[in-house]
Amino acid sequence: MFLRSLSSLSQNLPYDETIESFIHSHIEDIVRILNVLIQEEPLRSLFSPVRQEVFITIANLSYHNVHLLFGSEERTDLFQVITRSMITLPPLNILTQLQEITPCGPYNPECLYRQTFQAFSEMLQSLVVKDPHLESLDTIFQHLEPWLQSSKDHERKRATASMAQVLKCLSRHLCLKPPLRFQRLGHLVALMALLCGDPLKAVAEEAAEGTHYLLHITLRLKYVTHDKKNHQSLRKALKKCRGFLELYSIKRFYRYPFKIAQVFEVFLNSDELCQFVMTTLDGLKNLKHPYTQQSAGELLITLVKNAESRFEKVPEIMGIICARLSIISQPRVRQQVINTVSLFISRPKYTDIVLSHLLCHPVPYDRHLAELWRTLEAELPSTTWILWRLLRKLQKCHTVPTQEKMAYVGVAATCALYEVFMGNRLRAAMLRLFPQLLMTLLIQIHHSIGLTMSDVAIPSGLHIEVSTEVTPLCFAVQATKTLLLRTLCWQEFNIMEKNKGWTLLEEKDCHLQGISLLANALLERNQLLAHKVMYLLVPFLNRGNDKHKLTSAGFFVELLQSPVARRLPSTYSTARLKDWLNHENDTFKILALKGLCNLIRYQEMREDIKSLLPCILDSLCETDEKIVLLAIQVLLQLVRTMDFTTLTAMMRTIFSLFGDVRPDVHLFSMTLFGASIKSVKHTDKKGVENQVLDSLVPLLLYSQDENDAIAEESKRVLMICAHFLKWKLPQEVYCKDPLYIRPIEAGKICRFFGIKCRGKIDILAQTLMYSKNTKLPIRRAAVLFVGLLSNYMDQNELSIKGTDWIQHDLREMLQDPEPSLRIITSQALFRVQKVTTEPEPEPTVCWLRKLMGCLPT
Repeated sequence: MFLRSLSSLSQNLPYDETIESFIHSHIEDIVRILNVLIQEEPLRSLFSPVRQEVFITIANLSYHNVHLLFGSEERTDLFQVITRSMITLPPLNILTQLQEITPCGPYNPECLYRQTFQAFSEMLQSLVVKDPHLESLDTIFQHLEPWLQSSKDHERKRATASMAQVLKCLSRHLCLKPPLRFQRLGHLVALMALLCGDPLKAVAEEAAEGTHYLLHITLRLKYVTHDKKNHQSLRKALKKCRGFLELYSIKRFYRYPFKIAQVFEVFLNSDELCQFVMTTLDGLKNLKHPYTQQSAGELLITLVKNAESRFEKVPEIMGIICARLSIISQPRVRQQVINTVSLFISRPKYTDIVLSHLLCHPVPYDRHLAELWRTLEAELPSTTWILWRLLRKLQKCHTVPTQEKMAYVGVAATCALYEVFMGNRLRAAMLRLFPQLLMTLLIQIHHSIGLTMSDVAIPSGLHIEVSTEVTPLCFAVQATKTLLLRTLCWQEFNIMEKNKGWTLLEEKDCHLQGISLLANALLERNQLLAHKVMYLLVPFLNRGNDKHKLTSAGFFVELLQSPVARRLPSTYSTARLKDWLNHENDTFKILALKGLCNLIRYQEMREDIKSLLPCILDSLCETDEKIVLLAIQVLLQLVRTMDFTTLTAMMRTIFSLFGDVRPDVHLFSMTLFGASIKSVKHTDKKGVENQVLDSLVPLLLYSQDENDAIAEESKRVLMICAHFLKWKLPQEVYCKDPLYIRPIEAGKICRFFGIKCRGKIDILAQTLMYSKNTKLPIRRAAVLFVGLLSNYMDQNELSIKGTDWIQHDLREMLQDPEPSLRIITSQALFRVQKVTTEPEPEPTVCWLRKLMGCLPT
């Protein structure tokens, strides 16, 4: 009765100032009472016209500018309550069944429902008739929006029908006087477009009608609000819109959400477009109606294709997409969503933004994000750009000095590259960027050696599972392997596996060996790619931290074996190697010498390399064995081209390495010494004769070395020295047995050298020095030779110096723990003592010499 009276009063009272003032003074009471009455109505049934009367009363008062639903918090609550009360009523068939079970009055449920719903629609329309501004539409949409997205068909149908009627009414009464504010246009357009694809036919038809009126409202709004200076753009937009509408019939047009998106995106600004996309992405959550997901996917891809340059909230869009991927089950929709990401990432404006967002997810990526990386697709220029920007994210981590913790973006980018390679959609770009990709990943391996995820600076809020299986090194090696396989470098991959190259790469001390193996494999099997890498490395070597430079240098020096290396200007080849020779890091010195070994095989490169001789000779004095051996290897190639001064200086240095504790250094120093002697010009022979003579005793003694290679090389170089001196060595020198068990042969050898060296070198003193050698075979040979050579001492020298100094050293040797040495020492001591007591025998002269002496001169 109250409602009917209020309704009657609202219709029949003449509205003068007194009555209007009276009603306005009691509005809050009316609102409160209406709220109570609505809430007292049962939510799940419709047995009385109370709701209908409330809607009629509100509509009547609205027509008299008395607004019960706008203006305060209580009125907003009333709007919410009456909307829920109407929309959440059970479907009509349920209401009818309830009436049959529990009859509660004379009302026909179907008739009462239709009248109530009609009253509700008219109430909403009254709100825009008397206040036909966009703010009213904004408020109404705010209350209907949750129900437009309801999972219940009957609720969605009522909300859509109500919204369509409001839009129809507003399109007729719209007031376009300032201020023109509708903050949620993009949301409304997207929601209506999604509803046009609703599986419930009634909902789709109502949405199509509402969208039709919404388009008219939007066109009028944009015409009024467009920038007058840019009138041409509006004309183009209108022409495009008309073209779309002429292409399809109205019914057909509104049946396909993506066509709606094509029309509306022309007029929406960047904020409205973002609203459109966000609402569309919300549609992807609809698991009950897969068709809604499909519509959302179509809308999304259409919008981004046509208006990708006008989006401003790309990170937020990416965030929602990544969050929704796990709940999208339809393959077609998943692909549409991933294609949306592809469109964004392929536009230079958004590439870095999208990459930065995607790289902020936990590694290893879950299957949904992995699928996104693997199925990224774009045209060739764009794919190269995408891959390049992703690569730069990783490269930037290598330019800073080595820090306490590795940057997370480096690990994430490596993992992303692996997923991209696995997907193989960007293969053409992979081939284009192969040199950069390969070297960057190898450098990442170097940086990752020995690290776990605990050594990575993980951003706050990101949960990463720390385990021994998931490491930065694991990701880097996986990505490198996949790159080789996807670019058809199967032979190179096989060589790495057969020679345990991957294991070498992963070890701190063997990393450069793995680099060397891969570089040589690439040079052997795919010279074109190898040459591309070499040209990349020319500028690459100047960048980054030490690990970056070491890995790059390790690859570069191996590629210098290629004939193409001859084309490199000296600035990028020999000059760079010279800098490395002077580097404080021994590894760079090793790489420099390896590079010189590779370059020196080309005749035209030798002149440039000769200028580095002082640096190379200095390398002979290094403590690192590799440096010395590589320096010898280079010098062996240059020895024939050296001037006399350099040659003699080198021979003195090399001679000091005889007997080096490093077997290979000892061996190759003798080899180089022999090569040096061969290289002496005839006119310079006199200048090196003393050096050659000084080398005889060491070479003779080291021919008894326990290392067979050293013993054989000593004999070979000894033969070179003899040839230089124009001596013919006795055959006993080449005896394979140790001379301490062949005393006769030893005696003949000592007799030869004792006589030949008399007056030229103090062979006995030189031999005695080696009696203190750390190697038993050398000590034993030296003591044996001292005893035998004592027979050939010069008598004048003997009378001056005596033999006490020899005997003193020999007596010390009697304390040696080795029995064979003590026996040989006692024999040698006996011979020396005997020399002092017996005069030197008269030298015998053969009959031929006597005969020659009798002949007249």
